[in-house]
Amino acid sequence: MTAPSSDRQHRATPATPASAPAPAGPVAPRPSRPEVRRRGFFEVRWRQFRRAPRPVVRAVASSLSVALVLGILWQVYDIALDNGTQLPGGDLRLGLLTLYVVAVCVMGAVVTYLVVPLPTAGGTRKATRTPWSLALGLFAAVPIAYLVLVLLHEIVKPVLSGVGR
Repeated sequence: MTAPSSDRQHRATPATPASAPAPAGPVAPRPSRPEVRRRGFFEVRWRQFRRAPRPVVRAVASSLSVALVLGILWQVYDIALDNGTQLPGGDLRLGLLTLYVVAVCVMGAVVTYLVVPLPTAGGTRKATRTPWSLALGLFAAVPIAYLVLVLLHEIVKPVLSGVGR
């Protein structure tokens, strides 16, 4: 009795030279595959949005939470200065904006580094982290910092200040 051949065993296939003659008889047609429907651009993007990988979601969420907290603090400072509040040091909005962007990028990268471990092999429990986790956090933090600033300055500030009434 012989052992059944498994898929894992490699079978030697004879190499056929390019000048080999074509088969003499009719070639059997390949079974047809079902037609694959091409998705549109927006349908593909919506599917990617709904099925985002967990590390990306964690990186965006950590950067967004840091950006929102620091952005709200900056917005309170900005509105206070617009209302005529005299604070020590005068008007430091430009310096604080720069500090805000740097802080969001650094803190977003560090928080992502802490909450996004690399995938582990089956059976390995120890989570590993590399500089790639930091890079993922930085790449997520840069656009989020600016998007939160635009949202706060162009939408929230006019609503809170009563501009346009």
